[in-house]
Amino acid sequence: MSLRRAGAGDAAAIAVVHRAAMRASLPFLPELHTAEQDLSFFAERFLPANEVWVAEIDGQVAGYVGFDGDWINHLYVHPDHQGRGLGPQLLAKALADGRAKQLWTFQRNDRARRFYEQRGFSAVRFTDGAGNEEREPDVLYAWAGASAL
Repeated sequence: MSLRRAGAGDAAAIAVVHRAAMRASLPFLPELHTAEQDLSFFAERFLPANEVWVAEIDGQVAGYVGFDGDWINHLYVHPDHQGRGLGPQLLAKALADGRAKQLWTFQRNDRARRFYEQRGFSAVRFTDGAGNEEREPDVLYAWAGASAL
């Protein structure tokens, strides 16, 4: 496994990872976008707006993380590669600057909630989901930053 900074040419592979991880890990969510819309989002909006890193196994994108100064906006690992340590390595890349970070996850996503809580994130706000497009209750997590450790 290796990590590298993502480029524009990675949009399609990231979209595939995202779609597969969403369907496998979050089957309770409605499918709101087509594969073509996912690709457009990653190519035109997500990659330009975030620092994005991919985890590769045998030259194939197996996971990715996208973040900016204060937020971890996405962290997904393809279902075929979950449980192999890619998630912790991608998260470590997002936290490497030591700055405090926040992220959202769904309340019903027990696996993600455990993952973040085991790595020092604290739940700071629970919502009814009215503010997300899925209309699914979510939870805001915060990591205090390296200086708080």
